[in-house]
Parts: sequence; structure tokens; C-alpha cells
Amino acid sequence: MTINALAPGPELVPEIVPEHVHTQEFHTPKAVRRGIIAGVVGNMLEWYDFALFGFFAQQIGAHFFPSGNPTVSLLAAFGTFAAGFLMRPVGGALFGWIGDRFGRKQALIGSVLAMAFPSFFIGLLPDTTQIGLAAPILLILFRMLQGVAVGGEYMASAVFLVEGSEPGRRGFMGSWGPFGASAGTLLGSAAGALVNWTLPPEAVMAYGWRIPFLAGILVAFGGLAIRRHYVERIPHQAPSKSPLGETFTEYRGTMLHLIALTSAISVGFYTTFVYAATWLEGTMGVAASTALTINTIAMLLLLIVIPLAGIASDRFGRRRVLAWAAGGLMLLAYPLMALMARGQPGPIFAGQVGLALLVGANGAVLPATMAELAPWRVRCTVLSVGYNVSLALLGGTTPMVAAWLVARTFNLAPAVYLTLAAAVTFVAALMLPQAPRHRLTKEFESLRPR
Repeated sequence: MTINALAPGPELVPEIVPEHVHTQEFHTPKAVRRGIIAGVVGNMLEWYDFALFGFFAQQIGAHFFPSGNPTVSLLAAFGTFAAGFLMRPVGGALFGWIGDRFGRKQALIGSVLAMAFPSFFIGLLPDTTQIGLAAPILLILFRMLQGVAVGGEYMASAVFLVEGSEPGRRGFMGSWGPFGASAGTLLGSAAGALVNWTLPPEAVMAYGWRIPFLAGILVAFGGLAIRRHYVERIPHQAPSKSPLGETFTEYRGTMLHLIALTSAISVGFYTTFVYAATWLEGTMGVAASTALTINTIAMLLLLIVIPLAGIASDRFGRRRVLAWAAGGLMLLAYPLMALMARGQPGPIFAGQVGLALLVGANGAVLPATMAELAPWRVRCTVLSVGYNVSLALLGGTTPMVAAWLVARTFNLAPAVYLTLAAAVTFVAALMLPQAPRHRLTKEFESLRPR
């Protein structure tokens, strides 16, 4: 046996790692790269499709929820955006069950297919002037199917990455899950910026918003091809006969803890990268192209901080890094959004980058943190249900709640909402157990491929 000495930190002690685990083919550089690509690519493409809806909320609202009041149309569009999130627990339960019963890879393949077609059909869907009430009904249906797909994707890919890593690098490997999701959202933001830069506003409103939805299907099948040929790591354990039943009878407390742990990322991500562009354009009078361009640059910087925060969690401990990130967001959310509210490119950039770095550090640490809280036989189900309930209640509703708060109270009300969510995560981080890592190490002392 060898000892993988982890960094000092009150919650960490050295892990005893069997020698043969390090010599497994899963840990060769080529296998690690292949695992990262398999985990990231499909995740990225799914979040590209899913996030487009938020970036084109104004156009979608005008086409499918026409109203004499633009705020009403926008709220209706964001309500449909939230409907996708309300289906995420269903997707988490479905694909979590598939992942625990039949393998993580099968869940990942199914989720890619479930996302590709609804997104394509949204791009083709006639609007209310053409098919009447059927248009918003079909839009909501397609959005709900998207929610099912992405609800199964994110946690399945995160579990896939964490379980495929060697001890001492799980934080780094797990961070590629939020990296893929953020890269997909960045791709959607970049597509929105490109459409707004290359087409006049009238063309964007008329048809330009559809182009990114239609393009998504071309790359979705690339992710499917990559995932089909990856070999999954599986310990010699019997899977749970009833992952859902065991989850709700034995792990209710764990799921509540997961909801609290993810409240900051749920509200923070969708405030910073989905609602902020609409807020800047509609409330502060900033040009859409400017808002989306700054959003895209901030997301590029987010991609840099995510793997670094994952490495820091391996070095200093999950609890410490998550508490610092959530505490920073709790203290700085309001002043950073106040900077953005000035409406000038420099302050907007500074405020959004500050939020991006704090949100990225929060999200990066979560996959490994959450995976270490549940056993292999029900890990996909526990994490998928807990995480997606949080996203359904807090993440998907954030743009709608923020728009309502601004309309009813004051322009910086979303910053107060974000501060409260970060405070919940800060407390939940302090409540993390001392040393949960040995569970994963022991699970993979003996392996079998699938």
C-alpha cells in the first residue's frame, strides 16, 4: 500500500490507497483525458441548449406570449424557463435510477438524446400568430422535456468524473462537471452575442433567435459518439434494488443538506449569467450586444477559476474552500451588483467578473463534495434528486423572481436574494462531515469495467 498524503486542513487526514488502484488503466494520462472529454462534452452541449432560452427570453416572450406590456411577456417567458427546472427532479430521479441500476454511462447517453430533439424543435416551432394557443403549449412541453434531460445529465456526469478519478484528485476531476456546464452556457452566451452583433435587432426578433437552437443538434451527436465508447469504473458491489426507495427512506437528511449546499450556486449562476444580461438591457438601458459580450468574457474567466478551485479543494479541503467561496459571495453580492447597476461597461465588467469568480469557486467544489456524501449503490439517485430539487426551487425560478423583485421593489433586490442564498450555503458548508473521502477509496479497491 501507498499513502496519498493530502494537504493540511482540519477535515482531512491521509488516505490509505491500495497500490493496485494507482496502476489501473483508468488512471493513465490517456484514460484521464478520455474520461474528462466524455464527462464534459455532452454536459457542455446540453447546457448550451438549455441556457439559450434565458438569453433569448425577450424574443421568445414576444413570439409566444405576446402582450401589450413587455414586462408581462418577459415574466411569462421566464416562467417557461422555470418550468424546465421544475422537471429537473423528475429527470434526476429517472436518470439517477438508470445510473444506479444500469450504469452511469447509460444515463449519460440517454440524457444527451433527450436534450437534442426538444431544442431543435423549439428552433422550428411556429409562434402564436401562426398556430395560436398551441404555440406556447408546445413550447412549455419542449422546455419540460429539456428539464428532464438536463436533470439527469449534470449529476450523472459529475458522479462519472469523480468516480473515475484517483484519490487526492477528486476535487479536480469533479470540477470538470461544472466546467462543462459553464462552457455550454458560455457557448450559448457567445451564440447570443454573435447573433446580436451580426443581425439587426429586427432580424434577431424575427428569426435570428432560432438559429442557435437549430445549430445545437449538429454537435449533440458528437457527444453521444464520444460517450458510447468509454469504459466505466464500477466497484464489486451489488447495485441497489430500489435506488429511489432507499434514497427517500435512508438519505432524506443528506438530500436536505445537498439542497442547502447548492443554494448559492443555484441562485448565483442564474443571476450572474442568465438574468443579468436581461436586467442590464431592460432596467439599465445597456445594449444587448454589450451585455452579452461582457457576459461571455466573464464566463471565460469562470472557466479558468473552476479547475483551480477544484485543485484547491484537494489541497485544503472541500469544507474550507466552499465556506470561503460562499462567505465571499454573501459579503460581496450586493456591492458587485451595485457596480453593474452603474450601466457603464467598466463597472459592469468588474462587477460581473467578481460574481463569476465567486460563483465558479462555489460550483467547482460541489461535485466531489456531494459524491463523498452518498454510497455508490444510490449515489446517482441521491445526488441527482437533491441537486435538482435545489435547482428547481431556486435556480430555475431565479430569473422570474429577480424580474418580479425589480418590478415590485428596487433595482438591486436580486443582490439581496443572492446574499441570502449564499448565507444558506455558508452554514451548510460548515456542517460538512470531517472526513468523508474514505468511502470512495474503499469502494474502488477492486474494480470491474462496464
